[in-house]
Amino acid sequence: MKIILYFCGMRFNLKERARRILKSLSKWRLEHLNDRRLMILLAIPTGFLAGLAAVIIKFLTHSIRDFFFYLMTLNRGFDYMYFILPAIGILLTIIVIRYVIRRDVGHGIPGLLYALSRNKGIVRPYTTFSSIITSALTVGFGGSVGLEGPSVSTGGSIGSNIGQLLKLNQKQINVLIGMGGASALAAIFQAPITGVIFAMEVFMIDISMTALVPILISAFCAILTSYYFLGRAFEYEITIAESFVPSNSLYYVGLGIVVGLVSAYFMKVYFGIGKKFGKLKSPWSRFIIAALGLGALIFVFPSLYGEGYEAINAALNGKASDILQGTIFQSFSDNIWVVILVVVAIILCKAFATSLTFAAGGVGGTFAPALFIGAMTGMAYALIINNLGIGDIDVSKFALVGMSGLIAGMLHAPLTGIFLIAEITNGYSLMVPLMIVSALSLAVNRIFFRESIYTYSIAEKGVKVSFNKDETILNMMTSTHLIETNFSMVRPDQTLGDLVKIIASSSRNIFPVVTEDGIFKGHILFDDVRRFMFDTNLYDTPVEKIMVYPEYVINYDEPMESIVRKFEESHKYNIVIIDKGKYLGYISRANVFTAYQATLKGISAE
Repeated sequence: MKIILYFCGMRFNLKERARRILKSLSKWRLEHLNDRRLMILLAIPTGFLAGLAAVIIKFLTHSIRDFFFYLMTLNRGFDYMYFILPAIGILLTIIVIRYVIRRDVGHGIPGLLYALSRNKGIVRPYTTFSSIITSALTVGFGGSVGLEGPSVSTGGSIGSNIGQLLKLNQKQINVLIGMGGASALAAIFQAPITGVIFAMEVFMIDISMTALVPILISAFCAILTSYYFLGRAFEYEITIAESFVPSNSLYYVGLGIVVGLVSAYFMKVYFGIGKKFGKLKSPWSRFIIAALGLGALIFVFPSLYGEGYEAINAALNGKASDILQGTIFQSFSDNIWVVILVVVAIILCKAFATSLTFAAGGVGGTFAPALFIGAMTGMAYALIINNLGIGDIDVSKFALVGMSGLIAGMLHAPLTGIFLIAEITNGYSLMVPLMIVSALSLAVNRIFFRESIYTYSIAEKGVKVSFNKDETILNMMTSTHLIETNFSMVRPDQTLGDLVKIIASSSRNIFPVVTEDGIFKGHILFDDVRRFMFDTNLYDTPVEKIMVYPEYVINYDEPMESIVRKFEESHKYNIVIIDKGKYLGYISRANVFTAYQATLKGISAE
């Protein structure tokens, strides 16, 4: 017993000592560091930790994958493992989530966007490690998703928790999330500019000089971390030295339209399968059905296994026939039209493989699938053009540009796609076709989807992520803290005489009519009864005959943007708020404006 008490006391002393140290650091920081210097200083550990997280995810995943690839090269009979391994990896992922982490891990980036938009950038501490374990298991065992999303979400979570630990304000925490996300992506691809632009386009971080310099420094630290542990490790084995051929412009226009349509197809399948499997109540039913479907697809098309970098490199080097090696179609590798048909089938099936991985319970990202489908689409497009005799174009270039186009279409992040390809190819010789294809792909995709693959799911919850600063601020606001309840209620069965007594003791000029069960029936405005309220002959008049049901009503879960629109349209100073018909109170125009100003000040503080 004494030993237990001793350790409990020691644990308490350690917590108290840590609290005192943090308090002393905060006091020293306030006295010696302004906000700008603080963010620059924090960029170093944030970049290092986010880069280290990306390296760990990559190392664990590739170690698992390489082990099973080694087994399969020793014995070709192990090919059936393509069918089994993804299910094992996802099952292990589910076990870790349900029995070790015991919290929802999610798929990363949408969660960070939700935290930025609605939760003041606050992310739970467990997210700094949960995606590392679960994504490594999912992807390492063959789940057809990527590591970029989990890496970015881990980096962003690290940034958020550093900000929470130091009790920083919302603006600073948002920048730290941008630092972590940019650093993780920069470390994964060893592409620092891409990381910074990703933070701008996807996280929509307000890039003032106060934010830009720390994000650049953190990305630089992450790159150094990646170089130290991995060396100059490029996933893509290609360098484009030739300049853009202007006569191929029309072909790039065609590719832009095609990849835009393919990106829309992927999103349609992705969200459709997600909704259908979401209707299954049993998680084990979802796992069994989705895992069987995924295993069958990977067994037929082994290039769908994991991230698929081997297939991407084959496309980037124009070696389409290599994709058929080790498959049931291997004997047709000399027939170019069979090769093209198989590649098209892989493109179509990749959308299902990725969706089924998530539906089964796997954890990963959609960034790598976008690169995979982009490379395959660009290669297939170029092969069709060349073999139809329509033109003679470089397959490698079109595969590369296709990758940028899919990123632009699915993520609605054209600059991220453009600079990623420019950085991984060590040059900007394809800048013009990259711009053409990325712009057209985004335009085509937006015909079908107003939201990106990251923002679609949270938009369905009423959270809109936007570059418009007004919309961003309104999304950060909620109606919960704006509700005023100091209104005198009237029962429907009361009379005008009763109302007069209530008016005499009230300081407000609106009187909600509410049943005993709390159901809102309407309200009475003081101005409407002023002219006859002292006519005693009318005192027996039921309140129900005097009240009116307002034209504008606010629902409890209504987005703030919609609430503001109702104030603008109605010109009212107060609007009632209800929850499934039950009266909650009123929201005033003045409170909304005050909250807007406070939120603006909070995220704009330098």
